[in-house]
Amino acid sequence: MTFGCHLLGVENMNLYTNLLQRAQDQNPVRVGLIGAGKFGTMFLSQVQRLKGIHLIGIADLSPQNARSNLAFVGWDEARYSAPSLDDAARSGTTHVGDDWQALVAHQAIDIVIECTGAPVAAVDHILTAFDNGKHVINVTVEADAFCGFALTKKAEQAGVIYSMAYGDQPALTCDLVDWARACGFTVTAAGRGHKWLPEFRKSTPETVWDHWGINREMAERGRLNPKMFNSFLDGSKPAIESSAIANACGLQVPSQGLQFPVGGAEDLANIMRPKSEGGCLEQKGMVEVASSLTAEGEPIPYDIRQGVWVVFEGDTEYLRNCFQEYTVKTDDSGRYTSLYKRWHLIGLELPISVASIGTRGEATGFARSFNADVVAVAKRGLTKGEELDGEGGYTVTGGLRPAAASVKEGYLPLGLAQDVTLKRDIGDGKIIRIEDVDLDLTTTAYKLRKWMEGLESR
Repeated sequence: MTFGCHLLGVENMNLYTNLLQRAQDQNPVRVGLIGAGKFGTMFLSQVQRLKGIHLIGIADLSPQNARSNLAFVGWDEARYSAPSLDDAARSGTTHVGDDWQALVAHQAIDIVIECTGAPVAAVDHILTAFDNGKHVINVTVEADAFCGFALTKKAEQAGVIYSMAYGDQPALTCDLVDWARACGFTVTAAGRGHKWLPEFRKSTPETVWDHWGINREMAERGRLNPKMFNSFLDGSKPAIESSAIANACGLQVPSQGLQFPVGGAEDLANIMRPKSEGGCLEQKGMVEVASSLTAEGEPIPYDIRQGVWVVFEGDTEYLRNCFQEYTVKTDDSGRYTSLYKRWHLIGLELPISVASIGTRGEATGFARSFNADVVAVAKRGLTKGEELDGEGGYTVTGGLRPAAASVKEGYLPLGLAQDVTLKRDIGDGKIIRIEDVDLDLTTTAYKLRKWMEGLESR
């Protein structure tokens, strides 16, 4: 006779088996989605394959666009035509509408997925979900970058789970860091890859496809948002995601921002070690981003552009001997080695977070500290009266900085640099301060940020 973990009353470690069991028990993990853009649509393509997850509702500013994206990834129209959330909950179908407040308040929903990409709005959505006793998976990493630690604390107060989204690089990096530490290794550095040249800092939504690696026709076919993708190219998203990694893993950040050292997947152990040992780090225990281009713009072999990595240390002779005996790829000293994933699949991997929270009660990464911040940096010379257009746009890019320095200097978090007006001229490449803009101090996002700063000062 074969005994499974479920029959023995032991929590099963296999997420897929857990979802199969939930389907068999006719008790799927019940979720609601706010925002059905690119990331959300990728999730929609996969969740229809998983009977252990029931997507009860989608709230989007444009329900018609959400329905179009459902059809685009192969949903049968009958599956998303429920006239109400109540009807969807009873029938096993999905309701599409524009009322996010009704979605997060609905008694049948266990987990809310925040997927708007709008950080100020996301904070409202997340806190309201907490107030309604819902767990939250936050895809809007921009919000996590400037107040993730506060969101973690608010979730704890509400007795719910707050989680990063698996499939995005921060959660995948956290997974590697957790693996290394649970094995007993000391983490030297962790991060992601990126296609980077300094001139990309000035990229705009009009120029992004000239450098990204796909043509405009392919971008339109995939319904790709040029502003969102430009936030990757211009360095904003690497800074945002590095901030999230640092705050979740307790790592430090470079004092003057990301350095983007050049190196492929097999070069990580050499480049992501302290400067005193031939690497690029100011100290051990930092985040960084590896560039897939040389200074001349040439692609390097076996790059880590779309992946994540962790570098860890053999800090005893025995460990270094083990690396050697098992022919582990190390740096040239034999002291450091790495583990990496060359690819991440974005929203296609999001069901992992749903399954982890819904069947194990475990987040796939969350902010445990406020070590890192992302500040708004002028993309060009800006003039008094201009309106900032946030990450990936025409006016600002994001720069990673230690949180203590950012707060002390009063720097404007990138997450608050959307639809605010400049009070004075700002030079190209200069960091914008809160005092430089006409900022709405009454928003929940701003108040939460200040509350978090107060937590860190105590």
